Amino acid sequence: MSNMGKAEQGVRPERAALEEKWQQIQARFSEANFLQSPAWQKMNELVGHKVIIDANDDTWCLMIVKDAKRGRYLEVPGGPLVDWGDEEQVRRVFRRIRETARLEKCVFVRLRPQLERNAENEARLEALGARKAPMHLHAEHTVIIDLTQSEEQLLKNMRKQTRYEVRRAEKLGIRVEWGNSEELFREFHAVQAETAARQKFVPPDLKTLLAEREAFGGNARIYVARTAESEAVAYGLVLIDGIEAEYFEAASTELNRKIPGAYALQWQVMRDLKALGVRRYNLWGIAPLKVTGGKGQHVVADSRHRYAGVTTFKTGFGGEAIEYVPAQDIVIKRMRYGVNWLIEVIRKKKRHL
Repeated sequence: MSNMGKAEQGVRPERAALEEKWQQIQARFSEANFLQSPAWQKMNELVGHKVIIDANDDTWCLMIVKDAKRGRYLEVPGGPLVDWGDEEQVRRVFRRIRETARLEKCVFVRLRPQLERNAENEARLEALGARKAPMHLHAEHTVIIDLTQSEEQLLKNMRKQTRYEVRRAEKLGIRVEWGNSEELFREFHAVQAETAARQKFVPPDLKTLLAEREAFGGNARIYVARTAESEAVAYGLVLIDGIEAEYFEAASTELNRKIPGAYALQWQVMRDLKALGVRRYNLWGIAPLKVTGGKGQHVVADSRHRYAGVTTFKTGFGGEAIEYVPAQDIVIKRMRYGVNWLIEVIRKKKRHL
């Protein structure tokens, strides 16, 4: 095992060596994204979390120690990255996860691997001692757009109404620009706070946004769609890591109800990412989808879910809807976990998650 795995000794590799190892892991695991990246490590450390990376030549596992009133837990977002067909390797990594949780005095482990949801993968996790968590962990339902296609094909793949709004935005003279300045991140935070008040969601705090800016550097971009008169309409925070980029946060002004700024923004992001060589664009979070109707079957979002309002918008861009295995918990301290479970079940119902 490399020094990256020796969490209990507090050994940290040099940043350059860590980045090089991460690039090797990205080449090995096509599903790898920013949630397991050194940038996500740095962001979490900037906001005060302890982060442990356990890695060797063929596995990688980023673990975040999180303190909550209901109990300390170990979070493994988008991971671990292992060869799921190698049972010995998988069990070895899960032993390390448990060892780390015990060492850090955690009540439980919460993980959400980059595995598509199916009976086989759910049974695999159950055999490893995991159980379905009462709350989600990052975007379990999402839309991913294949950016290796031509711009013409990307437009063709869009829903007719989406394509119409993209073209209408062009006719209205809406322009989209991006920046990375602290001033722009602060502007985004202020507008998102207003958006959150209207749409009733909890936005990230300014400290977290500025930590993302610092950790990702130029790969954290705030896009802004403005009218021909320079009035702001829509904002989007895009995080780029390797071959994937995320539409991670959004905000809008009242103008977005009348003017297709968000459509113009997404189309510009897609074109920019293509030019950078990014291969896939993750729109990051939709409501669960279900098939309805008889012969005229169509897919609709769960109307009770808090993401129902944005799901029609995101699915209109023609990507593939993906459902990952739901968040899983590995119980370390059974009695205290029971209290945590009850609190989260109640919270989930109140928030319509």
